[in-house]
Amino acid sequence: MSTISSGVRRQRRAPDDTRLALWFILPAAAGMLIFMVWPTLRGIWLSFTRFNLLQPAEFIGLDNYTRMFGDPIFWNAMQVTLWYVILNIGLQTILALVIAVMMQRLTTSTWLRAIVLTPYLVSNVVAAMVFLWILDYQLGIGQQALMALGLDRIPFLDSEAWAIPTVAFINVWRHVGYTALLIFAGLQTIPNTVYEAAKMDGASEVKTFFNITVPLLRPILALVLIITVVGSFQVFDTVAIATQGGPVNATRVLQFYIYDMAFGRFQFGYASALSVALLAILLVVTAVQYRLTRAGSSDLD
Repeated sequence: MSTISSGVRRQRRAPDDTRLALWFILPAAAGMLIFMVWPTLRGIWLSFTRFNLLQPAEFIGLDNYTRMFGDPIFWNAMQVTLWYVILNIGLQTILALVIAVMMQRLTTSTWLRAIVLTPYLVSNVVAAMVFLWILDYQLGIGQQALMALGLDRIPFLDSEAWAIPTVAFINVWRHVGYTALLIFAGLQTIPNTVYEAAKMDGASEVKTFFNITVPLLRPILALVLIITVVGSFQVFDTVAIATQGGPVNATRVLQFYIYDMAFGRFQFGYASALSVALLAILLVVTAVQYRLTRAGSSDLD
């Protein structure tokens, strides 16, 4: 009898799907090792060498990093990048939060959500080219609109003062819809009973927003900030198309400087050191953001 019962238990035991799961994971893991882990390790190694594709890499120790810390263009690129990140993240987050709340509180139209997301479907290169034509100082339709309003022309992409804010505006226009939808998805996790209780207590929409929506949305906002900040530090294509780092070095962001060193001057060792510095900056910024925003916890718990 005991033999029969043990056989039944053996038959009812759940099948082990570990091997099948590993087969499903293998392609993604292989892609990650080939296209992410190996290039990262290779780049770290090249950062300690002098390498220009024409000769074998020559190990030079910390010379590239010593050069980097004494490079005024690197520090200018860092300053320009930080200024861009502040403008882009500040404006994009505020607009995305307002759009997401309006979509939740005022309308449930699927068409409106689709329209909000439409700019994100345009590539950065196309968006940069379109705005380059629109804002052209001589022939741009944007300049014609300013003149029709009785205003002077503004050198949006040709002025040191206007260039980075304009680049930030272009990328905010393209990404704000996607960011708003991420926040909108987070808003769906907040129970309606919370808003009903606030309404019964006589709370206005403004008080409800600041006292309920923002605190309960904190983990999602933290995630959105981490994603957008990392993406903002890596801005490249808009600058490459619209300004090419100019005027002077006003828009020479760090990613564009890395590209120029690697593929413009073939100094791959130094470009790798700059890339490692950018990686370290992103790791530190992400860790600080995660800790300050308490992204791992929720007030809904």
